[in-house]
Amino acid sequence: MEIEKDREKAILVGCQTGEDDSRFEYSLQELASLTHTANGEVLITVTQKRDRIHPSTYIGKGKVEELINLEEELEPDLLIFNDELTPGQIRNLSEHLKARVIDRTQLILDIFAQRARSKEGKLQVELAQLQYMLPRLIGQGTALSRLGGGIGTRGPGETKLESDRRHIRRRIDDIKEQLDVVVKHRERYRERRKRNKAYQVALVGYTNAGKSSLFNRLTEASSFEENLLFATLDPLTRKMVLPSGFTVLLTDTVGFIQDLPTTLVAAFRSTLEEVQEADLLLHVVDSSNEDYFNHEKTVHDLLADLEVSQIPELTLYNKKDIRHPDFVPSSKEKSLIISAYDEQDLKSVLALIEEKVILEMEHYHVFVPSSEGKLLSQLKNETILRSLQFDEEKEQYECAGYILKDIPLTGQLEKFAK
Repeated sequence: MEIEKDREKAILVGCQTGEDDSRFEYSLQELASLTHTANGEVLITVTQKRDRIHPSTYIGKGKVEELINLEEELEPDLLIFNDELTPGQIRNLSEHLKARVIDRTQLILDIFAQRARSKEGKLQVELAQLQYMLPRLIGQGTALSRLGGGIGTRGPGETKLESDRRHIRRRIDDIKEQLDVVVKHRERYRERRKRNKAYQVALVGYTNAGKSSLFNRLTEASSFEENLLFATLDPLTRKMVLPSGFTVLLTDTVGFIQDLPTTLVAAFRSTLEEVQEADLLLHVVDSSNEDYFNHEKTVHDLLADLEVSQIPELTLYNKKDIRHPDFVPSSKEKSLIISAYDEQDLKSVLALIEEKVILEMEHYHVFVPSSEGKLLSQLKNETILRSLQFDEEKEQYECAGYILKDIPLTGQLEKFAK
């Protein structure tokens, strides 16, 4: 495969300061997955246990020496550190090491730069990259002249990095203005959806939990899906038809991750606002991942940050065919163990969503004259119609079902109730 030749060789570096061994191990595995997603190849992982991170070089003097020797032997293209490095740490490490020095934040920003498709996504990535690079311009020192391609340097930010701070600040202001326009445009869409009283469902979950696979099968859409971290960046909204025929809107969102860089949380807040507008959250959890419990916790913590904890939630434990031997559902609410590729499971998900939707609705029982064809059509499309019987004598339909509260149709039905 051609891609394999282009992979950049990386040494991963982690410093364990207080977390337990399994959590530290998992964060390194995740760093390796992120490196793979960014088209890198991990040569070796170097770790150190310390009471606290070394303020000037992240790891101790002895480990820096070890990295210098490994660099001579393995000739890596870059070294990736498992935490966010300070400008001083980047400068000091770059003085000792020949290969590019980047951190976890830069790696995630790089993946986002590759994945962004929409104008808004690209602008948000560039904003996050520039905000990250601004205080590190001095820290990078001579390394700036070497930035031109490769992991941690890709995306819209790469041509700006050699510019002075004033130029970058001007660009940041310019991007913020453009994003304001895009955000207002998105708000108008949302207001229209609110006016039409569409019921909105948002897929949330840890990155690579299978949200896009589920989204594609529930809506028959074509969202990008692959076994990679952050396969989806730009939110997509499509119609989803429930068993009764009632239509709701389903939105696929960016995956969450632990230790998400703060610049990204801020930059992608408007993307995640789709979650704030939802009537129901579908929380997808990867049951095949041994760290699924922490994934759930990370998602709940980020949802709390977004102040959406009050929205009803349905947990879907995905990938049941390859679930982890120690997996036990941890959700106290109603949940399903599913596979996004199992037809029967998808039907169960839709049925459960319909149950949740009905809880938000009110019951109606009306008698509609056969001349009211338009109203009957609206009842079939805009409500959950449970029974429809025609009375030949009175030439009217007896209709019963559930309707969303406060929509224009509710007022119309009042005159036909008995």
